[in-house]
Amino acid sequence: MENKWDAHQQQEPCSDNNLVFICKLPVREGIQLLDRQEPVQIKLPAQCSVHQLRVRLCMVAQENNRLSEPFALLDPERYSLLYHKEEEWYEIYDDYQVLKTLDAPWFQGTDGLQTVCVTVLARKTASKKRTQFQGILNELIGYDLDCSDTNRLSELGYTRRKFATPRREELKKRDPIAYVTEPWITSTVLPNNQQGYIQSKLSVTIYYNSSVLSIKADVTHTPSDLLKTVWESSPKEDLSFEGWSVDYVLKVCGREEFLSEDFQLSDYLWVRHCLENMLELYLSVVAISSLPDNTVGREYWPLVDSLTGLSSSHEELSLKEKKVEDIVMISLWDCERKFRVKLLGFDIPELPSKVPPLVHVEAALIYGRKTVSAVCSTSKEFTDEVLWNTWLEFDILIRDIPHGAKLGLTINASTVEGMSTKDTKSNTSKASDYQKGKGQVLYFVNLQLIDHRSLLSQGPHTLHMWTFPEWDEEAFTYEAEKLSTATNPDVAKAMAITFMLDRYSFPVVLPHAKSSSTSGTSPISDSSTLDISGESRLYSPSKEASPTTPFIRTDCLRRFKEESVHYASNLPQFLRKIDWMMPTAVQDVHWLLSHWGPEDMELSVALELLSVDFADLKVRRLAVQRLEILSNDEVLKYLLQLVQTLKVEPYHDSCLARFLLKRALRSKRIGHFFFWYLRSEVAGCPFFRQRMAVILEAYLLGCGEAMLTEFQSQVQVVNCLHDVALTVKVLYPDRTDLPSTAPQKLQELLEECNLPSDFLVPFDPRVRAGSIILKDCKVMASKKKPLWLEFSCVQSEAPASPPVGIIFKHGDDLRQDMLIIQTLIVMDSIWKEIGLDLNLVPYGCISTGYNIGMIEIVRNAITIASVQKSQGGVAGAFKNNALYDWLQGKCPFQEKNFQAMEKFVNSCAGYCVATYVLGIGDRHNDNIMITEQGNLFHIDFGHILGNTKSFLGVNRERVPFVLTPDFLYVMGRVKGKTSLYFQRFRDTCISAYLSLRAQSHLLVTLFSLMLLTGIPELSMSQDMLYLRTALQQDQGEEEARNHFLQQITLCEQKGWTVQANWWFHMMAGIK
Repeated sequence: MENKWDAHQQQEPCSDNNLVFICKLPVREGIQLLDRQEPVQIKLPAQCSVHQLRVRLCMVAQENNRLSEPFALLDPERYSLLYHKEEEWYEIYDDYQVLKTLDAPWFQGTDGLQTVCVTVLARKTASKKRTQFQGILNELIGYDLDCSDTNRLSELGYTRRKFATPRREELKKRDPIAYVTEPWITSTVLPNNQQGYIQSKLSVTIYYNSSVLSIKADVTHTPSDLLKTVWESSPKEDLSFEGWSVDYVLKVCGREEFLSEDFQLSDYLWVRHCLENMLELYLSVVAISSLPDNTVGREYWPLVDSLTGLSSSHEELSLKEKKVEDIVMISLWDCERKFRVKLLGFDIPELPSKVPPLVHVEAALIYGRKTVSAVCSTSKEFTDEVLWNTWLEFDILIRDIPHGAKLGLTINASTVEGMSTKDTKSNTSKASDYQKGKGQVLYFVNLQLIDHRSLLSQGPHTLHMWTFPEWDEEAFTYEAEKLSTATNPDVAKAMAITFMLDRYSFPVVLPHAKSSSTSGTSPISDSSTLDISGESRLYSPSKEASPTTPFIRTDCLRRFKEESVHYASNLPQFLRKIDWMMPTAVQDVHWLLSHWGPEDMELSVALELLSVDFADLKVRRLAVQRLEILSNDEVLKYLLQLVQTLKVEPYHDSCLARFLLKRALRSKRIGHFFFWYLRSEVAGCPFFRQRMAVILEAYLLGCGEAMLTEFQSQVQVVNCLHDVALTVKVLYPDRTDLPSTAPQKLQELLEECNLPSDFLVPFDPRVRAGSIILKDCKVMASKKKPLWLEFSCVQSEAPASPPVGIIFKHGDDLRQDMLIIQTLIVMDSIWKEIGLDLNLVPYGCISTGYNIGMIEIVRNAITIASVQKSQGGVAGAFKNNALYDWLQGKCPFQEKNFQAMEKFVNSCAGYCVATYVLGIGDRHNDNIMITEQGNLFHIDFGHILGNTKSFLGVNRERVPFVLTPDFLYVMGRVKGKTSLYFQRFRDTCISAYLSLRAQSHLLVTLFSLMLLTGIPELSMSQDMLYLRTALQQDQGEEEARNHFLQQITLCEQKGWTVQANWWFHMMAGIK
């Protein structure tokens, strides 16, 4: 580039008059030949659009014969407009964008006008290499984005381009060594029973080249201390320790886990595992140069202007005192007429078998999950084509439509002709949703009224609708009929509805602000509508809000802000009372939020503000700013919910999406699970498939070559096992009966699979599985025919590890199990913060697609049913000392027996509290297990939140949680006799239960965010009622303590019913 193109890149504000564009036209395709022609200079008013710049370029090119096809300059698919800024190329992507809003490197020209240099580049067709690479991405994503991205200004195409900016920003800051060697650490303090480890020595064996070094290390030491020990024991070279150590890192033998950075050894997860299980720590010193290359391939797209999609202020767009020729866009706030829809009609290629005689169309204005206003058409006979050709008018002005509002259209079965406007309140109860699912709503589709470029939708539209499922059909994404703006891709069979919105002579744009407004004033009016007294006020639950005398507006808001920070936990309740359709109130709330810092907000409040109840973009932005404070460990803890919350965002490109993308690109730990959480949603959630796919593509473009290769191997494994699982189900359709030849047949199918030589396990990327051990693989005898698979562990210097055990399931939505296991991890961290280690076993579990997934096999553990059978056959269910005798046999020595008793009491207390709070049902002796070290744990969480299982109409759940006579016998609680272990069990239960109550807001919020999955037993907001009741949110601490003690007593009294149920379970084989 010439010097004048790089000089004077001053960020001066743009003039309101004319702008100058120095444009270089191409000689032919390719950026390397752009300097052969003199640039052309074009002067345009600042309020012109990019399209008008193209028109002037076309005219100049035609007049001067600069291009063979000058009119092709009008087509952005053939010619791009770019500028160079901070060593990056940026494309001026949106032809509707006002020139003044370009975030370009303006400089003051010789004539005093704001000037920018623009390159006109002929687009190239995609190279073979790029096409192949995109094919790899599509395979990993499970969705072909190129086939769907046919319109460059569609939200999909737009977002693909805009996500290049946060990706490039993160990659510039990313340290490649820190990224590859990221440690798995925890910020949780050591619990009380492990504080002794701080004074103890840890046995460490370190392998370096051909030498082996065995040492005793303090857990307060750092990896640097260990490396120094290795350096001191090795032959000295010219390099100092500092010079030598930068080229090496400590890696756990046989695992993809590093001890890097300067944390204490006790902060590393694997070190804690070794301490808890009294294992030796095996490490190898690895040269950083030998680690996999995680460089990122070149970007095929230039960045897009960072202000793309942002409009001008209201005054700049206002029609006042403007000539027609000066109008480029119209401000939405100048549109005084009521919003209306002209319903033309609908048609369907083939009528369904069951149709109601009459139908009507309901048009609703939806904001978030709320139906703000709704209007219904008249009823007509349901045929394959129904026409109305009538206007449906709302009582909402166009100017008051907020960002993110949708037009919701449903076709409903009519019971009475002449339907009128419906109640605008949204239904949330199970009863109303059941009626809706049973036939009232037949089809639905939504249209974003203000699109991703801030433009109001205009003119005719034909949208292909979704069928509303029956109540007893498969799980339906919660509130999808209000949240999703996706249309049915099966256009050949889908119901199509045609309607028209008002048309204007110019694009109508939502202004980003009112330039003359001062802080705290509305874009529409100077009158305040924010009531700081009464119910709308943030107040402490312990104080009544007394009426206050009206103050001057600014003073009111300032006082309101000062008071509100003290009651930050009440912010969600306050925001729920705001009328978001009233611009003055919204502007006041935005003023309030602009004076809040993220640190003023608790994490649970921030998570709640990301729920389906809050659609305002500034509210959600504040919540994301709070998340940015979180460590990688904390982000990973809540990642499952945050991915689901992407469904609530009005647009694909959001603050939350960018936050998650950046954190995934920053951390391989987060990135691995981010990939699988998104991929699972792409496969199983058609309403948000494009959104999840475009975010996943943005991540894959920056995760690095080595990560891409690992993901390819994992997807290959999942695809192979999926095919095998389907074949097994066809071969053995019976519920539980399996022939003796089933293992042999499975082994034959697996042998024919094209499995990779090794792969990272999807539920734990620290574990690398090797070749499959065919002789140990089997089909499990249950309804879904899960596959029990064993893989060899990879070879390392350390003693051989046990095989990698994986259960592959097809036919179950494992996201419910994932939620429970993730909640157990959260509970465990809550307990460890107060010094309690209750020995939970949050085994690996991950959904890898639609109703498919993997579960970790926990080693050295058997079911309680197996224990009972080994101690007395089926009658062992009634043998109170069966479990005690089994533990005595496994731990005969006094010290081991004492440790086993400790683990049993703690783990039993932990799971009693956890299963009660989470309402985990269907507890029988085949889904409760115990390790040989006495650690009790539960598996298979198919029924939660009090949803119990029955057999022949009889409820099998008689007790709040499992505390059977054989469990009590282990604790010395025989026939009501007191014992130290049982007293400790009670005390531990109470401490654990009360600590969860203190975090009840967080737990309820985590579950409420998972409503978006459509999990059958977590699909209605009413499902949260169980959790609130179990945590006794409305009671004091003493009442809650007594409540849980009553539950323990109830379990003792009815323990025999559980034993009877378990005996019946073993006899009948119920699962």
